[in-house]
Amino acid sequence: MSLNLQDIPRVKTITKEAFLNEYFRPQKPVVIERFIEDWPAYSKWDLDYMKALGGNITIPLYDDRPVDYKDGFNEPHARMKLSEYIDLLKKEPTRYRIFLWNAIKEIPQLQKDFSFPDFGLRLMKGIPMLFFGGRDSYTFMHYDIDLANIFHFHFEGKKEVILFDQKQNKYLYKIPHSLITREDIDFNNPDFKKWPMLKKATGFKTELNHGEVLYMPEGYWHYMRYITPGFSMSLRAIARNPKNFSKAIYNLVVMRNFDNAMRRLRGQKWINWKNERAITNTHKS
Repeated sequence: MSLNLQDIPRVKTITKEAFLNEYFRPQKPVVIERFIEDWPAYSKWDLDYMKALGGNITIPLYDDRPVDYKDGFNEPHARMKLSEYIDLLKKEPTRYRIFLWNAIKEIPQLQKDFSFPDFGLRLMKGIPMLFFGGRDSYTFMHYDIDLANIFHFHFEGKKEVILFDQKQNKYLYKIPHSLITREDIDFNNPDFKKWPMLKKATGFKTELNHGEVLYMPEGYWHYMRYITPGFSMSLRAIARNPKNFSKAIYNLVVMRNFDNAMRRLRGQKWINWKNERAITNTHKS
């Protein structure tokens, strides 16, 4: 048995009006296959190019270790020069990923390789974020703290993506006061005996190839696994739905600070309690 997932719709390219009417307003995901072929990045951006431009930069790395109470919010697990990291990606599978790296700030010439597309939404131009990963490395199922509209541009290789909307929260073993599900769920091959409510969740799946763009609507859960070494860039626009915008403010101002305070006060007991509550809350529903 596998997760109840339907393929994310795909289009070759799309007009602003069609995107707004068919995907943004109804808040449905879509993959746009040939939208950035006129970008210099389409032909230039690969791991070797990134290594040539930014090889000497020391970058933060993350892996798939469980959350520890001593870790701060989005605190890296290691650091390495970009050239060494890319050599590692090409040599062997590694769990280390680059996560939320503002490479444009550190390598300004990358800005010349792409333009901010007009999807009818105001994109936040100061924070184009890059993500890198090696074969079989993955992100935990999570959604973004600001519940933004996300445009995810993939480069080099293949990446598997699984999405769920916020209506599926009650089936996903969501960790309270957090933005993640239970970290011991393998969404690539879930154990339904251990996590039976996952059978009721309905979501989306796709594989991203070089140059393809994935639109993820506001607050969508996403799990991403690198089938081959590669990297992606995310552009984002703030949540337009008032309910989602207020949730984003709450997450940034209240939830994150409360969680950090409880980690300091209760330590690992707080993490363990949250993990237990994720099961209790889900099975109760």
